[in-house]
Order: sequence, then C-alpha cells, then structure tokens
Amino acid sequence: MNETAEAILDAAEERIRGAGYSGFSYRDVAADVGVKASSVHYHFPAKEKLAAAVARRYTDRFLDAVDQRQAAGADIVAAWRQVFREALHRDARMCLCGAMAATSQDLAEEVRVEVRRFFLLGIERLMQGGLERDAAVHVIATLEGAMLAANVLDDHSLFDSGTAALI
Repeated sequence: MNETAEAILDAAEERIRGAGYSGFSYRDVAADVGVKASSVHYHFPAKEKLAAAVARRYTDRFLDAVDQRQAAGADIVAAWRQVFREALHRDARMCLCGAMAATSQDLAEEVRVEVRRFFLLGIERLMQGGLERDAAVHVIATLEGAMLAANVLDDHSLFDSGTAALI
C-alpha cells in the first residue's frame, strides 16, 4: 500500500474513532490528508470499502501487538489486557472495533464483517491460548466494557480496576 493510501487509512481511523462510522466523510478524510476527495475514491471506491479496510488493518495490528506481548512472556489474557490498556492510555479512545460494534446495525455489511472478524478472532485466539469459549467471551466483554467505562467517565484507572480480576 502506498503512502497516500496509508495516510487515508490513518485519517479515516482517527475520524471513525472520534465520531463513529456515520460521523466521517471522504471530504473530511481528504482534508485531513491534504488530497482531493477523488484521491480517496481512487484508493477506496466506497465508504464501506474504506471503513472495512480500516477495521481490517486495526484488527491485524491489534493481533500483532498481542502476539508480541505473548512472545515477550505474557500469558494470553495478560497480553490482551496489556494491548487494550496501552491503546486506552495512548489514544484515550475506544477500541475501533468496539466502537463500531456499538452501532453495528448502522454498518454496511462489508464493515460489519470486519468488525465481527475482530471479535471472532479474539475469541478464537483466547481459546487457542487455553480458555474455554465462555471465558474467552468474558475476557473480550470485560476489556471492551472497562475501556468504555474509562472513556465515558474520563478515568483511566477504571480500566485497571475493572479488568484486575482477569489476571
């Protein structure tokens, strides 16, 4: 992927994380990147293609970060918790896929598929790490919920206290 496409994905991710899927336009993304809207359309012919690409890249990066934590010695649950915690402290925003999942009924099917992929791969990876399915779902739900509470109440310590029982 070239630099312009990467910059478009970065800008779209920032917009989606700030205002949701319905809260961004090609015009906004183009202005953020410093290109014409036609350039955004060239790389991503439709809004759902752009949002799906953002969600796919987010999921891949997230899973890579979890893999890195595990390679450094963290167990699977601690690795997931660390990546969520780092994202919260770095970005002070919701998990991209968690935020889009909250409005999944408004998502185009192509985007919904990518958001589902984040959750399904998360559950699958946690199960591969030794958890039963229900426990894996519990971990994902706890992390997303703690991140939501920490964001809405503007208190990052709530993430730590809300997820402490996981480790």
